[in-house]
Amino acid sequence: MKIMLLGATGLTGGKVLDGLLAREEVSLVVTPVRRPLSLSHPKLEQHQIDFDHLDDHASLFEVDIIICCLGTTISKAGSAEVFRKVDYGYAMKAAGLGQAKGVKGFILMSAIAASPSSRVFYNRVKGELEEGIKALGFPYLSIYQPSLLLGDRNEHRTAEALGMKAMPLINRALIGPLERFRAIEADTVARAMVNEVRDLRPENPEKPLVRIHDYADIVVMAQKNPGA
Repeated sequence: MKIMLLGATGLTGGKVLDGLLAREEVSLVVTPVRRPLSLSHPKLEQHQIDFDHLDDHASLFEVDIIICCLGTTISKAGSAEVFRKVDYGYAMKAAGLGQAKGVKGFILMSAIAASPSSRVFYNRVKGELEEGIKALGFPYLSIYQPSLLLGDRNEHRTAEALGMKAMPLINRALIGPLERFRAIEADTVARAMVNEVRDLRPENPEKPLVRIHDYADIVVMAQKNPGA
């Protein structure tokens, strides 16, 4: 199985990469990156590219499955416009190139409360991305909607760092319908994605299958026996 991983230098993407490289059924992991990975592996094929010119690298998208963990913050991007270009523009362009090459499955990292009608800019962009990729009609589309991601990041995000300290207490209070808003370890999300790749079998290309995963579902998927 040949996989493309977008966002391999990020918190979750890096953990997904490690998991994919350890899977026997994964023969190659293609990683378009803006900065090189400090990792070498026989099954890893990395390409340092300019994401503003993804069309120039269309041949890279001849894969079986695309996993998209691309994402930034408005503060890191510097403006809402640049944030949208990364989180929506790059991801949509990549999905379109994959669809044109006959990619069978697309796994998308989105966010809790993503909605194209949201008054929150971040959630609105994520929701527009979800709807845009759904419209492409991949045989299999899996959308992950985690809340705050926990884990050690390369860059410092003040708001998220404060949130992480409070989350153990807050998580215990989020029960019932509110459970979906619980913070979750990036490693848990990554393990769920890797397990889903193992099990991904688009059965009927004429009837696209769309799956949405939030906190409880992601936790269950991550606990699947990796050797099954």
